[in-house]
Amino acid sequence: MKYSFFLAVFLLWSCKSDTAPSAEKYANTANTTPVTKKDKQINLTILLDLSDRIDPLKNPAKPGHFERDSALISYLSEYFISQMKTKGTYMAKGKMRVVFHPNPPDPAISQAATKLSVDLSKMDVKQKKVVYETLKQTVSENVSNIYNATIRQSLWPGSDIWRFFKNDVKEIAVDPDSSYRNLLVIFTDGYIYHADSKDNDKNRYAYILPELFDKYRLRNDNNWSKKMDDLDLGLISKRSDLDQLDVLVLEITPSEKYKNDEDIIRKIMDKWFSEMKVRKWKIINSDLFEFTKQKIEGFLRE
Repeated sequence: MKYSFFLAVFLLWSCKSDTAPSAEKYANTANTTPVTKKDKQINLTILLDLSDRIDPLKNPAKPGHFERDSALISYLSEYFISQMKTKGTYMAKGKMRVVFHPNPPDPAISQAATKLSVDLSKMDVKQKKVVYETLKQTVSENVSNIYNATIRQSLWPGSDIWRFFKNDVKEIAVDPDSSYRNLLVIFTDGYIYHADSKDNDKNRYAYILPELFDKYRLRNDNNWSKKMDDLDLGLISKRSDLDQLDVLVLEITPSEKYKNDEDIIRKIMDKWFSEMKVRKWKIINSDLFEFTKQKIEGFLRE
């Protein structure tokens, strides 16, 4: 009888040992649980192209391109605020910045952009509350200052978007912490050009200009897409390590005379982003604010 009793106790203890998770097992589970997209903090970078696309005399669209930009930047700042609200003041660690490449010659413009840089991960609860309550107004005032100063001076420094991706995008727009969703938003008409970047390698370039479309006779040619593929025409790719970056390109504005320029620009950018292994991207043409907003919202939900 004693033998049977001890045997039963031993078997019961063995079963419990096999089925009960150990503390080590719990610890490993906690340490390896991936951060879901819903839980990720936002790391938002806005790259502005201050070229003559925003010149109200050269491009007298209504509303003007600088007004469209301003409205969309305000919307993006509201999205940043909504992420703060979702995470809660204590847990919110989002980051946001407005950048140029290169910096404009007017230091006042760079100073205005500096006021738009936010890093909640370095703030206490009280400081975060101030950001939550004032960011919308801060963005409105300083974005207005940036565009008004640029238009008043009529210098049009532009943006070296190609070189930004070549040299600086990962250091500026990609946080090494995997708990962040890295989002780069670029404002440009799609005709990428800067005087400092005229690189050329066979049929690859550091710029996208109408002159290229004329050179390769792509305009008003039904076979333009195949011709581009056959020539391997596109932007020079210098990296393939952007798998942690999402890119939104806003305000693409093709020539009034050659509407299919937009399709050519899209194809070039699609190829470029794909070669750089960008995680996800969307290219959005200039449109009424509400329509563009809907497209951005769809991208942010994906």
